[in-house]
Amino acid sequence: MKTRTTGKIVDISRSLNGKFRITLEIDDQPSEVTDDLMDITMQRHRESRSLDANGLMWSCLQQMAEKLNTTKWEVYLRELKRYGQFTYILVKEKAVEDFKKMWRETEQVGEVNVNGQKSIQLLCYYGSHLYNSKEFSVLLDGIISDMKELGLQPPPSVEMQQALMKWAKDHDEVSQQAE
Repeated sequence: MKTRTTGKIVDISRSLNGKFRITLEIDDQPSEVTDDLMDITMQRHRESRSLDANGLMWSCLQQMAEKLNTTKWEVYLRELKRYGQFTYILVKEKAVEDFKKMWRETEQVGEVNVNGQKSIQLLCYYGSHLYNSKEFSVLLDGIISDMKELGLQPPPSVEMQQALMKWAKDHDEVSQQAE
């Protein structure tokens, strides 16, 4: 059985055997009830990013790609490297290629010796779909700055601000509901 839904925790108690019981109020009816042991994951609900802000970003990337005679995907990856969120990760040498497939973009930084074993340090960039409103705003501001450097006309400030405000509002409402 696999069920994906949204809901809220309405009660937490501790049973006589010391284990916790969590009562959930969910939006959809479960497909089945079972006594089987289950893997359970809970995380704060997050609405999808505003299509206005996302569409604005991809429109800008398309204009830049046309000017640079490349694809908007290549420009997107370049902009992630300049303005995006990233982390450093150590990976065993034999797992590097598989690991790179799990990230939007990676760079091999170098070799590191950890407890006598060779590891590869990777710089891994998160895809913008994982960004909060501040992180996305930094990315979009960087893209707009690069558009200006290329002599391209960025979207009107009002249009950009409205898209960012709508995106931030959508995310802030979700954050407040989850608290």
